[in-house]
Amino acid sequence: MNMKPVDPRPGLIDRAVAVFAPQAAARRMAARMAMANMQRAYEGAARGRLTEGWIATSGSADAEIAAAGRVLRDRMRDLVRNNPLAAQAVQVLVGNIVGTGIRPRAASGDKALDERVNALWREWSARCDAHGHTDFHGLTTLAVREMIEGGEVFALRRLRRERREAGRIPFVIELREADHLDEAARPASREASVRQGIEYDASGRRVAYWLFDEHPGDAALGSAKLPRSQRVPADRVAHLYERQRVQSRGVPWGAPAMRALRDLGDWQAAELVRKKTEACLVGVVFGAEEAEQGVAPSVVDADNRVIEAFEPGLIAYARGAKDIRFNQPGSGAGIREWLQVQMHLIAAGFRVPYALMTGDLSQTNFSSSRVGLNEFRRMVEQLQWNTVIPMFCEPVWSWFVEGARLRGLIPVEARVPAEWAPPAFESVNPLQDAQADLLEVRAGFSTIAQQVARRGYDPEEVMAEWRRMAEQMDALGLVFDSDPRRVTKAGLHQTDAPAPPDAD
Repeated sequence: MNMKPVDPRPGLIDRAVAVFAPQAAARRMAARMAMANMQRAYEGAARGRLTEGWIATSGSADAEIAAAGRVLRDRMRDLVRNNPLAAQAVQVLVGNIVGTGIRPRAASGDKALDERVNALWREWSARCDAHGHTDFHGLTTLAVREMIEGGEVFALRRLRRERREAGRIPFVIELREADHLDEAARPASREASVRQGIEYDASGRRVAYWLFDEHPGDAALGSAKLPRSQRVPADRVAHLYERQRVQSRGVPWGAPAMRALRDLGDWQAAELVRKKTEACLVGVVFGAEEAEQGVAPSVVDADNRVIEAFEPGLIAYARGAKDIRFNQPGSGAGIREWLQVQMHLIAAGFRVPYALMTGDLSQTNFSSSRVGLNEFRRMVEQLQWNTVIPMFCEPVWSWFVEGARLRGLIPVEARVPAEWAPPAFESVNPLQDAQADLLEVRAGFSTIAQQVARRGYDPEEVMAEWRRMAEQMDALGLVFDSDPRRVTKAGLHQTDAPAPPDAD
């Protein structure tokens, strides 16, 4: 029964008591205030019949991850391998966060140096994978996938085997899964401490990672070599994971949806068995003769064999049967609605829109889908700029610049920061979005370079290509409607168009 909230303000009786016994009135007011404060407590922290069985720990994030991290990774990987909803949710996140690649552009302010660094980056990033399978964008895709599926990933800077070859960046990148971290490692000195395979100095700063050279799970392939961990300095490792608390390691993103995914899979299997059973149209002939009343009941087929399993179209006979009856399949009303609710919960657990995870667009229209996509894209941008770029892309760029200095490819004193351009989101309404971008540029709210970068291109490369194409069109005497130098927005010829170059 709900109690009526206590009003802390003094009532008529309180005011009357205060006239004759101020101390008693003060005690009454203190008691009223105490009761009011007790009723203002958080209901979520209340203890009673309704919260019985709600077990919540007060452990640190690292303590909880240490206890559950391995199990969460194993179960999440199993779901991604075998559950189509989990596999699609991971693919949607990776495709939107990385897409075709998060591209850097040198921004030192020195045009010649920037062009030199960009050229070196294009050459190095094309073969920076230590295993030789892909380029930098492929490594980024795999790293983000590992972060989502396994909770975290480690990128190691390794020397090339042909490190003495002149004119090449001497580093490559190797990715290692979370299982490579030796959680049982011990510190190499008394001043240091190791927690979950990460070594910290006396001030709490990360100084090294204890990593296995080989994946501990390779023992299943018959490898007789036991994995041994090695101490890798922290400046050679980029640790990519999402921080949701003050924590040292990450957890799979689908952790809130694991139980729902498992339960939904079990329910679908049970429902499939029920449907198969109901699909077996079976007729059983009943009605025993008076002389066979004492005989134990049994069901046999036409060959007088006892039936232990049913199949579609079966006609079974009881002893001395006279009447025939058929099974009546039950109705499946409400299954679709229940299934949609469960999939909405799973999509929320993975932080992806329901329509993108399931492909079901029957519940959406243009406005609702655009609102949902805007919120999803805002989350993706947050992850790109607050997690992936600073924790993975920037360390790799700094290693690249350091390697260029060591090789003498750029000046030692050069400081070359990078401007990153994540992939542009595909427009739901390209015409309206292009008109809005044009109005922003004309109003001075943004620049052409910013609009080009938002689409994932290098503004300087686009401008240089535009100049080359304009020079070719002028040389050939061609005028296209897309050339704003000669044609207005309305498609009319510019009155003050630049004169074509001389024929000679």
